[in-house]
Amino acid sequence: MFQPTTLNERIHTLDIMRGVSLLGILLVNMFAFSQPLPHVHDLNSWFTDIHDQLNYQLLDIYVQGSFYPLFSMLFGYGLAMQYMKAEWTGTNFYPFALKRLLVLLIIGLLHAFLLWWGDIITMYAVCGFFLILLLRLNSGWMLSIALVLNGLFHTLIISVYAMAEIANDEYETFVDISAIEDAITAYGIGTWKDAFMQRLNDLAIQMSPSMWISAMFTILPYMLVGAAAAKWRLVERAKELKGRWIILAIVCIAGGLFLKSYPFHTTRTYLWEYVRVYMGGPIVAIGYASAIVLLCLIPFLPKLLSPIAKAGRMSLTLYLMQSVICTLLFYNYGFGLYGKVDVLMGIVIAISIYVIQAAFAELWFIKFRQGPLEYLVKRMTYGKTLKKMEQ
Repeated sequence: MFQPTTLNERIHTLDIMRGVSLLGILLVNMFAFSQPLPHVHDLNSWFTDIHDQLNYQLLDIYVQGSFYPLFSMLFGYGLAMQYMKAEWTGTNFYPFALKRLLVLLIIGLLHAFLLWWGDIITMYAVCGFFLILLLRLNSGWMLSIALVLNGLFHTLIISVYAMAEIANDEYETFVDISAIEDAITAYGIGTWKDAFMQRLNDLAIQMSPSMWISAMFTILPYMLVGAAAAKWRLVERAKELKGRWIILAIVCIAGGLFLKSYPFHTTRTYLWEYVRVYMGGPIVAIGYASAIVLLCLIPFLPKLLSPIAKAGRMSLTLYLMQSVICTLLFYNYGFGLYGKVDVLMGIVIAISIYVIQAAFAELWFIKFRQGPLEYLVKRMTYGKTLKKMEQ
């Protein structure tokens, strides 16, 4: 009978990666909570103070675009591990996987409509439905499909932007003044109903057809990369593959950071902005993952990083908790700080929330084995199987 992953079966390195990703995602999302995104095309140009610009530039280089790919890879890694476990036990993986993804889809939609327009769970769930269709393939095929999908997407977009450069089209930051004013009014001084109606408008952008198409060529390939890595057992075989992890860490972090920082040292163009975000970001993500794998080979570090791992073990709970906290902080039905926080203060708030969440996770796991939402998802997914395990 197929059963959920037990505590003894967990891979702490993956939990640490999830915990680190939570902080990275919050650092980026902090400015989507507190500023009129998605109506500002480029926050680097939105901030006028030189210190804000420099601080946000650092976030852009080291954080932006690198942690959602990492989390996507971890999502794929986890699903592939469950698939392989089902194979080993001779049980049918698909009914449980479909149910789990459906539960995540419902949670994501509730999150998007009732809390925050920037939800990513919904897209993960939908991409997951496509991913499980491909889990029967071997690692080589999954990696090849990921590279082809992502490569086709890059080729198309880069070709368009290259033609724009040939036509001498200058890079312009898009600002929709009317939409910005609506967002500031609804979130900054409006009621919960005003925020809800504005959230529907913002969701129309976040979940537009172009965003779904983009997800199929970006998020799904990242998941496939993670699934391929799981079938190769790259994290479990970290000691054996230490040399390859070192090469990946050095090459991807150095190369990715170069791609992400280069546009800030030259004339900004649509082409280089795209390369910075959609190519540099995922490359850095692989570099960060490699560095974490290597750090976890140092005997005392996994124990030292235990609070981060515990945060990673309840990543769904903490991700949604971040939305609750941040909407209360920034929207008018809470503390009304929308549009009133500079970049440095936003970073301080994000780190403070994360530290509190890590402490909460530490305390929670003294008494419980799973986060509250993680338990709910497993209960709804495994039903009687989980109930029997508890008995």
